[in-house]
Amino acid sequence: MLRWLVLSVAVLWAHPALSQGVFSEGWSAVCTMGTQSEEGCDAIRAREILDADQPPWRAIGRLNFASRDRRSHCTGVLVSDRLVLTAAHCMYNSPRKRWIPPSSIRFAAGYQRGEATAVAGIDGYKLHPEQGADGAFDDRTELDWAVLELTEPIGQTVGYLPLASALTPSSFVAGYPGLRPHVLSRTLTCAPRPLEGGMVLSLCPVMMGDSGAPLLVDAPTGPQVAAILSRVGVTPEGITALFLSTELFDLDP
Repeated sequence: MLRWLVLSVAVLWAHPALSQGVFSEGWSAVCTMGTQSEEGCDAIRAREILDADQPPWRAIGRLNFASRDRRSHCTGVLVSDRLVLTAAHCMYNSPRKRWIPPSSIRFAAGYQRGEATAVAGIDGYKLHPEQGADGAFDDRTELDWAVLELTEPIGQTVGYLPLASALTPSSFVAGYPGLRPHVLSRTLTCAPRPLEGGMVLSLCPVMMGDSGAPLLVDAPTGPQVAAILSRVGVTPEGITALFLSTELFDLDP
């Protein structure tokens, strides 16, 4: 745990908006690292592109945020007919220092190259009770989760992914990275290392835009959601990702 705290000085997430899908290769620490090692943007470009309109992948989608002066995206995953899991920082407009209203958010399930299998609005979202208590974003990692309730039960038609009971060494991530924001892609194995407090650490080729993406366990019945991507950092070992276990999410009505 101490090692992660030391490495976090270099974390790309220092500003919440950097983990959303507003991408500029010129300043991205992930891409800069790509010129120095086998990690970085080359590893993200090498991710396998998935058939996002096919099950089970269409349960994963883009969370799109729009205002008069800003458009961005994160990744989310359906875990029931109406509930989508993502990262809390995706719900916060850092430049304006305010939480994004549900009316400005759309979930595009199975999004691929401008089309989606289903699109729904957001009725509201639930955060940790201590998150945003004073209207500001609290960057404590354990508070970085959000449960969104959709306006329509699109999970009935596109499907949803069950929660995993345990991590496995073969876990992987599927999301919409800033380098390829219009296609769903998956990483190779991102061997997870559980930490205290429901956090999970892994070396994994992810970046902004992937925020809120699921860390998936490849079970015999199909992929299951074990954790959600919270932070990304560039470390001497490679691209380091910090996830929150789904055990931390409050899914009660």
